[in-house]
Amino acid sequence: MQGKIIKGIAGFYYVHVEGQGVYECKAKGIFRKEHVKPLVGDNVDLDVLNGEKMLGNIRSILPRKSALLRPAVANVDQALILFAIVKPNPNFNLLDRFLIRMERQSLPTIICFNKQDIATLEEKDSLRKAYETCGYHVLFISALENEGIESVKALLHGKTTTLAGPSGVGKSSLINRLSPTANMQTGAISEKIERGRHTTRHSEIIALVEESYIVDTPGFTSLAISEITKEELGRYYPEFLQYEPACKFRGCAHISEPFCGVKDAVEAGKISSVRYENYRLLYQELKEVKRY
Repeated sequence: MQGKIIKGIAGFYYVHVEGQGVYECKAKGIFRKEHVKPLVGDNVDLDVLNGEKMLGNIRSILPRKSALLRPAVANVDQALILFAIVKPNPNFNLLDRFLIRMERQSLPTIICFNKQDIATLEEKDSLRKAYETCGYHVLFISALENEGIESVKALLHGKTTTLAGPSGVGKSSLINRLSPTANMQTGAISEKIERGRHTTRHSEIIALVEESYIVDTPGFTSLAISEITKEELGRYYPEFLQYEPACKFRGCAHISEPFCGVKDAVEAGKISSVRYENYRLLYQELKEVKRY
């Protein structure tokens, strides 16, 4: 029997089997021996242990088309990163860290800014200019006022999308707008495993409409990128690419070198100064990482 893992918590995996429901499963010991961990979003083969109680064992994981480490999910088509425009003000360094991770995994990313109902036009224009020039699709919504939600739904249609962002930016409100039954789905599984929804931080797949799914992930306040080197950092800033041919030196780091096309583009306002400053900060951070 095959199904999809929609939640994993405390060593148990909740596998949705089309037309039957959700089976509570354990992963066989061979996964630990081979250092393989099932992920939310995995399509799996399972053995039914008790059909009445909906209990089973995961026998094998089917081939993944993608896998992310943070948030830890498999088989997603795109990412939707949610930040607030104000209250709290966006942490651009954190946003760039997330975008770098997605660029590194070649995962298309949509940037969505919430709380547009309490933001100024200048604040929105500044954000749009900074990130649309990088090639990202930028949306402004108000989950509270139900503004822009149809545009989000259109972008999610027919895809599995991982939703991520820091705590307090309105992820739960957005999910409830996208899927009014989301709380009911979460509540039903929480009741089954006798745990409160707010006692454990986990990723979970929520069905929106046919063939459209969103992966709700825990909020985060920090995001390490220490697995990459300072030399490769620039390739994850897509707006640098068109200006690098104007750099005098091959392998230009765009930091202290003279005759740098990227720095010239920043001075000319063609590249966001906020993005470039984050690049400098991250470059210095990676420069100090000890490599063994």
